Order: sequence, then C-alpha cells, then structure tokens
Amino acid sequence: MHKQFLLPLAALGLLVGDAFAQDSVDNDPTPPVPVSTERFNIGETLLYEVRTPLLGRLGRAAMYVSGIDTVRGDSTLHFQFQIRGSAAGVFNIDDKFDSWVGVNDFFSRRFTQDFNETRNVRQTAYEIFPDSGFYREMSADTAAPTSPGPLDDTAFFYFVRTLDLEPGDSLEFYNYFRPDRNPVKIYVLGRDTVETPAGIFPTIVIQPVIKGGLFGDRSDGRIWISDDDRRLIVQMRTKLAVFNLTMRLIDMAPGEPRRSTPEDEGSSGN
Repeated sequence: MHKQFLLPLAALGLLVGDAFAQDSVDNDPTPPVPVSTERFNIGETLLYEVRTPLLGRLGRAAMYVSGIDTVRGDSTLHFQFQIRGSAAGVFNIDDKFDSWVGVNDFFSRRFTQDFNETRNVRQTAYEIFPDSGFYREMSADTAAPTSPGPLDDTAFFYFVRTLDLEPGDSLEFYNYFRPDRNPVKIYVLGRDTVETPAGIFPTIVIQPVIKGGLFGDRSDGRIWISDDDRRLIVQMRTKLAVFNLTMRLIDMAPGEPRRSTPEDEGSSGN
C-alpha cells in the first residue's frame, strides 16, 4: 500500500446523494433511503492512478475512511479524498476534501475543501446542522438553509455505494447540502467488466450529474462500481479544467470492521 496517500484525502468537486429521494414527476418526497455504515471499514483505502488521453500519467488519487470522530456531540465517520498530480509542467493539482457524516443517520455535519490548482488556491469550510436545517460557510460567517438529510461532495462517493442500482434506472436526489444545486441525478447506464492494475471487476456503470460540479452537464462523467458486496469505486472518468481524466484502481486495503462503539473511539473531530 502506498503510504503517502494516507493523509487528508481530497478531491473532485462532485455531487451528492441523499437520504430523501424525490419522484422525478411530482417531486413528492419518498421515505429515506436506508444507509448501512457498517459497509465502510475503518482504514479502508482505495488508491488510483490518474491519467489523461493526451499527456498520459497525471498523478495519483485516493479515498480513505480515516476513523470515527465526534462533531458537536455526534459520532461521525471521517471520509477523505485527494488527487495530486501535474501535467507537462503547466498544470498542477493538489486537491483535498474531508467529510464528516453521522454514523447513525448518514447526514453531513462538516465539510472542508482545499484546492491548489496551478494559480488557483482556495479553501472553504462548512458546518452543517441537519437537525436545525441550515449550514454555515465559515469564511462568510453567514447561515443559509440546507436540504433535508444533507450530504456533501465526498459523502456522495460512499452514499452511492449503498444504493441498489439496476441498468436503466434514472434517479434524482434532492439533498445536496446546498439546495440550489439540486437535484443530483444518477443514470445507470449498464454493466461492464473493467480491467485495472488492482484486478478485473464486473461493474455497474453510472453517469452522475450535478449543477456546478466536476460531474456537471458537460462533463459526460462516468463511475464504475464493482458489482459485488463490496461496491468499490474501481474507475472514474470526468473532466478537470481542460483535461479529460480517468482514474483506475491500482491498490486497496480493506481496513478493519468496527468492533467498538463510537464512544469508545474517542472524539478527535470536535
């Protein structure tokens, strides 16, 4: 396992899933989508090679379940995602996203973004209050309404792994934590067998779409999810700046199942 990627891991500014799906015709909410956090072992790490069609290898990316923290008294899973690389000496990227999601309800409590892309450097941090129905962008120090059952960009990667997906499905979710970017759409395109450096996987192929994100209307993005009980993200394709990117799984560590209660794990995320 490549240890250099077991640090704050980050990301591709994405979309987000939901625990309150809505019907695409009348927009009446359906019951919450059940999410089992037991699927995500502490220490689970997925390491990817990032390539572009024209320039070849760009760098590495990783997703990591770093542990259980406590945010405002609530036990949360800490998810991290990172992408690092450079292209032809003219483009550099070191992006990181961190997400804290409730162990018991799978709603986001905290979300941070750290972008460093050539001359574009910026940081944002959000505190999200599902019970009170608002979120706060820390740099602006103002509150705004959030969606029911809010989820952030990084949490989406893990949420989508819990869904029962069948070819031909067309899903809409209305709980990205910033309501103006809803609905998040997921089109299930079919099944495919993907060969990666980490192995050969039968997969389900989805096309996610979110307003203003890396998987926007014009990105023509795809995510390949292993068609087995693990539901691993084994490949992704999207567009970053002017580059078309493909991320292929090259290494992984399953982590360890949670054997103790969240309270026993400590509270490192206050």
